[in-house]
Amino acid sequence: MDTSGLPAAWRDVVRALGATAPDAYVEAAGQRLLSAYAEPHRAYHDTVHLAEVLTRLDELAVEAGDADVVRLAAWLHDAVYDLEPGAEERSALLAEEMLPGLGLPGTTVAEVARLVRLTTSHEPAPDDLDGSALADADLAVLAAPDARYRQYVAGVRAEYSRYDDVAFAHGRAEVLRALLARPALFRTRTGRQWEQAARANVDRELRELAAGG
Repeated sequence: MDTSGLPAAWRDVVRALGATAPDAYVEAAGQRLLSAYAEPHRAYHDTVHLAEVLTRLDELAVEAGDADVVRLAAWLHDAVYDLEPGAEERSALLAEEMLPGLGLPGTTVAEVARLVRLTTSHEPAPDDLDGSALADADLAVLAAPDARYRQYVAGVRAEYSRYDDVAFAHGRAEVLRALLARPALFRTRTGRQWEQAARANVDRELRELAAGG
């Protein structure tokens, strides 16, 4: 996944949403976020993941209420990723701290923060078009082709390297079982086309964990 276009994508989305800050401030904010996504402990929740989510949002744009607000929320959704509980809340607080300084309207800032908080559960209300688009884009990796799905799994394992294999397998299996127990992983019309592939990937990973592989 090419990440070279991320700086331009950042400028485009904040300007589209009405940012009034000088270019230098906009670029500095974007670099702050890109530096966060490039932190060395991130093996999956990195700039590639950000680019993938934004690409998926391009596919889902027609199903969102305000696609640019959702894109901006994607930029902030993993801005804090420190493997500690409440990272989504800290990302939302960062949005509330950073975005007003760019001259974005308060309603936009509030909606971005709401959407970032939603990624804690990935369970938007049935009528939440923007929440559904962001949740589906963030979970779309579950439906990735085998090679990319295995890269994702390896990245998550690397991020949790402080845990031994037994402890990681136990925790990861709980996450996977919870995903499979959901009536649906995806909420958008487009996302529902990913359901079968995602469930097959998750089920296979769960079986491989149980087999110790």
